[in-house]
Amino acid sequence: MSRFLAFIATAAALFAAAPGHAEDAYPNHPIKLIVCLPPGGGVDTVSRMVADKMTRVLGQPVVVENKGGQSGNIGTEAVFNSTPDGYTLLASQPAPITTAPLLFKSLPYDPAKLEPVAVMSRISNTLLVRKDFPAKNVKEFIAYVKANPGKVTYASQGNGTTSHLTGAMFEAATGTKMNHVPYRGTAPAINDLVGGHVDVMFNELATSITLHKSGRATLLAVTSEKRFPELPDVPTMEEAGVPNFISDTWNAISAPPKTPAAIVAKLNAAVNQALKDPDLQAHFNQLHLQAVGGTPADLAKIVNDDTQRWGAVIKSANVTLQ
Repeated sequence: MSRFLAFIATAAALFAAAPGHAEDAYPNHPIKLIVCLPPGGGVDTVSRMVADKMTRVLGQPVVVENKGGQSGNIGTEAVFNSTPDGYTLLASQPAPITTAPLLFKSLPYDPAKLEPVAVMSRISNTLLVRKDFPAKNVKEFIAYVKANPGKVTYASQGNGTTSHLTGAMFEAATGTKMNHVPYRGTAPAINDLVGGHVDVMFNELATSITLHKSGRATLLAVTSEKRFPELPDVPTMEEAGVPNFISDTWNAISAPPKTPAAIVAKLNAAVNQALKDPDLQAHFNQLHLQAVGGTPADLAKIVNDDTQRWGAVIKSANVTLQ
C-alpha cells in the first residue's frame, strides 16, 4: 500500500509539473503568424521582417499566413478561436483589436480577451492625393472638397481602419464631406489611387514618400507633430491650418485568449530581440518605421488609449459601417 501511495504521489507531481515542462520546451515546432490583411501592405511587410528575425531567436520557423477580410476581423477571429499554445498568433493593425466592437453590431470574437504580446512598429500617416488632383496644398484641398460635397472619394484599408477614421476625423475637423471607398488592405487602395480611380487616401508615410518622389501621387501634408527631414517642404496638418490633427498607426502581435503567461513572455522577449537586429533596424529606417517593442502591458495601454481616441472620433463624427 505504501508503495502504491508513493506511486500515486509521484504521478500526481509529474502531472502537475507537465504544463510547466511543456512551456519550458516552447517552441518545439513552427509558429503560424496570421496577418489579418492581404499581402503587400504595411502590416504584411513589417510582420515578415519581424517573423524572419523571430525565427532565428526562437529556433523554430515563424511562418506568415495572410487571412484578410472584413477590415481584419476574419483573421482576428481565426486566431481568437485557436488553441492557446503559442503556435498561432495574430499580426494586426489597430482596428480589429481596438475599435471593431464600436463599429460592428456583432463580432465573433472579443478583442479584450486577446493576450497582448508586443508592438512591432509605429508610423505616421499622410494626406496623399492622386497626381492630377486639382488642389496642390491642404488649403486648396479643403476648398475643393467644400465646393464639391460628397464627390471627392477617399480610399481606406477597410471599414474601421485608421485610414478610414482619419478621413472621418478630417471631415469633422474641416466641415467637409467626402465619399468613403473601403478596400481590403493597403495595396489595392493604393493601386486605385495611383490609377486615378479614387482621389485621396490618408496613407502611411513610407508608401506615401515613395509615391510622392516618383510622381505617381502627391503628398500634401503629414499627420505628425513635426515635419519629416526627408520632406522639408511638406507641412504638418496643423501648419496647414487643421489644428490638433495627429494620426498614426501601428502593428502589433497578439495571442489567443488564455495563452500561458510564460509563453507570452517568451514571445515578447523574441519580438524585442528581433527589433534590435541591425539589419531589421536598417530596413525600418528605410521605410520610416519606428521600432517599438516593450512589454505586453505597454501594448495593452496602447490598445486602450487608441480605443478611447478613435472611439471619440467614431462618436463625434457618427461613423457607421455600410
